[in-house]
Amino acid sequence: MKTTSLSYSSLFLFLAILSCSSWPAQSLHGHHDFLQCLYLHSQNNTEISSIVYTPNNPSYLSVLRSSIRNRRFTFAYNPRPHVIVTPMYESQIPAIVLCAKENAMQIRTRSGGHDYEGLSYRSKVPYVVLDLVNLSEITIDVEQKTAWVQAGAIIGQLYHKISQTSRTLAFPAGACPTVGVGGLFSGGGYGPMLRKFGLAADNIVDARMIDVEGRILDRKSMGEELFWAIRGGGGASFGIITAWKLKLVTVPETLTIFSISRTLEQNATELVHRWQYIAPNLPDDLLISISIGPVNSSTGEKTIQASFGSLFLGGVDTLLQLLEQRFPELGVNREDCIEVSWIQSALFFGGYSIQESPQVLTSRNPQIRSTLPITRFYFKAKLDYVQEPIPLSGFEGMWKLLNQREAGMAEMLVVPYGGRMSEISESTLPFPHRADNLYKIQQLAYWDESGAEASETSISWVRNFYRYMTPYVSKSPRAAYINYRDLDLGVNNQGNTSYAQASIWGLKYFKNNFRKLVRVKTTIDPSNFFRNEQSIPIRYSKWKKS
Repeated sequence: MKTTSLSYSSLFLFLAILSCSSWPAQSLHGHHDFLQCLYLHSQNNTEISSIVYTPNNPSYLSVLRSSIRNRRFTFAYNPRPHVIVTPMYESQIPAIVLCAKENAMQIRTRSGGHDYEGLSYRSKVPYVVLDLVNLSEITIDVEQKTAWVQAGAIIGQLYHKISQTSRTLAFPAGACPTVGVGGLFSGGGYGPMLRKFGLAADNIVDARMIDVEGRILDRKSMGEELFWAIRGGGGASFGIITAWKLKLVTVPETLTIFSISRTLEQNATELVHRWQYIAPNLPDDLLISISIGPVNSSTGEKTIQASFGSLFLGGVDTLLQLLEQRFPELGVNREDCIEVSWIQSALFFGGYSIQESPQVLTSRNPQIRSTLPITRFYFKAKLDYVQEPIPLSGFEGMWKLLNQREAGMAEMLVVPYGGRMSEISESTLPFPHRADNLYKIQQLAYWDESGAEASETSISWVRNFYRYMTPYVSKSPRAAYINYRDLDLGVNNQGNTSYAQASIWGLKYFKNNFRKLVRVKTTIDPSNFFRNEQSIPIRYSKWKKS
């Protein structure tokens, strides 16, 4: 990479503009050295200055907070980056990697900012946030049924772009529109069509990535093992994903959705119990998920409500016949169902009215707010996989715990597996949670008050709920999902971490695939530069046999 011939007086002015004199001397030194390195490896210092934010820049805080999706990480006491860089082009990223390495600064790469523990924008050691917000180009090839999407795009932008080109092409990814594709796809990525098409990562056919040496790689040049690792193993452990090539899927022009709610007084316990036996075994065109939590009834008394939400890849008549045969207890009527296009179903699962313009999906911070609680509150989440039906008594104990929370301030999100998810081998991708699972339960505590007390109370509650679930969920290991990152499971050292230590959380996320991920990591990033509290470790010779 060539350096510029601009004068050192210009360099001094550049650094003076970007510096922050209130920082400690040691931090300031590394901060200046990083900026100087970035300047010297740039072809255009004006271009670089327009994408670099330091704490004295008036826009620094707004840029930092623009993609912090969990409000509990917005407080001032959370560590902040020395520098935020928002590259406009992929070609600018190798210099950022080089300069961070030279100055012993970690890189935290952010696409949508939905990391449940905020690791894409916070660290306890000196670090740079590489925010991919400007890398959001999407190109659709309708004839080939493929798409290239840059890693800074959000899934709402992807959905909208696909819908502008075809009524029968789609992509099976998540529900929340503001989730970034960079992190979602590299961790697996599931959504309402997982029973038909599997995960987002199951439908990726190429990628572009920048490694620790600053090389720009695609599938051919990175090799199949690394391409395997970044589709479910968490891309931040291996490099910086800049773009994904997707295999689009074909859906009918008409889909059907419904959402019906039942309280305990309306037989919710028996319906949820019965759902376990039915939902994972339905035809793969149909998903019925459940959201369960405390609500205030029409009489003002608190109760537990189970809301059954469904996506069917077909028309209402076929759906009603199917439900009458397989789940008549749910009592779904024609009036409960709405026939929609695929993009309208994306609005529905994204927490919007199907009458809303799909354009709302393209906004990172929409003025029309989603009704999804996870987009509105502080939260802490836990996850479990269920492999055998839970008895009625188990659910009744859950209801007692949910009733400890205020209405709307706790939720269980229950998503069935089966279908395509049961057909893919555990080792096909790093994401291993396939055929053995009936469904997964995400357990969430929400709160709306700032301060340590509200946070500690809510986090303590969800941890207690997680302990209660122990007899009813997967074991050896008790499995987890990297895209619902949970630091309670264990963390790496700030320096180097042994395989044995990292296995405490690694086997929960990846099961037997963890060992292969470590091997790939050791090959591609032997200095362990790309690391965080739950990154894949490298193998050291002294514990090679562990």
